[in-house]
Amino acid sequence: MDTEATHPERDLPPDAERRPGWGSRFALSRRTAALIGIAWAAVLLLLGHFVVQPFQIPSRSMEPTLQVGDRVIVNKLAYRFGDRPERGDVVVFDGTGSFVRAPAEENPVAGLVRGAARALGLAEPDGTDFVKRVVGVGGDRVKCCDKGGRIEVNGVPVEERYLYPGDTPSSVRFDIAVPRGTLWVMGDHRSQSSDSRDHLGSPGGGVVPVDMVIGRADWIGWPARRWSAVEATGAFEAVPDPPAPGSAGSGGGRG
Repeated sequence: MDTEATHPERDLPPDAERRPGWGSRFALSRRTAALIGIAWAAVLLLLGHFVVQPFQIPSRSMEPTLQVGDRVIVNKLAYRFGDRPERGDVVVFDGTGSFVRAPAEENPVAGLVRGAARALGLAEPDGTDFVKRVVGVGGDRVKCCDKGGRIEVNGVPVEERYLYPGDTPSSVRFDIAVPRGTLWVMGDHRSQSSDSRDHLGSPGGGVVPVDMVIGRADWIGWPARRWSAVEATGAFEAVPDPPAPGSAGSGGGRG
């Protein structure tokens, strides 16, 4: 029978007795590491809520520009200081009230945890968040289609070279005057996209309030082989500005 008493410091380094405070310094280093980890998590959360936020692409609606599983970096400062979304921008927005009904209220703690996970890019996007391309801004008249099968914005046909190969600009005909303060948005893979065209009969009339835009998708951050900026398009360069409010030809609602 082993009657030898267990030495309380048997697992310490051999010279631990000659190093006063070794145990306390080890515990302090662990606490320091934990505090640094917490601080970094807080910084990432702040960045995710106010500056940039990863957003996982859940569907094929934006192919070939964005693919399923891509994680785009959303610039949340793009429209924070007076700038407004422009035609051609790829934006992430909250579709509550325009594309989807308001979700049922959830447990506040669960909502906080889920929101933090989304801000860090660790969870799939909320079911109310969408990514689409801006085709018309407030005051624009967007129409489909002209004799060449192209979408017209303010009477000018648009060559949409970003469309998915083989897709037509739209299989649905429409003629909409975009109300001020809203956006007409469409996916690049038109045959796979549920966008403004599909919500013309909804309470929001198919348009998205600018205030519901979360930010602009500026970069593809993951996977590594897809790392790149989301390229700007010159498709709308020839489109004139819409008439000023109150001038002849201006108006809101469906055309």
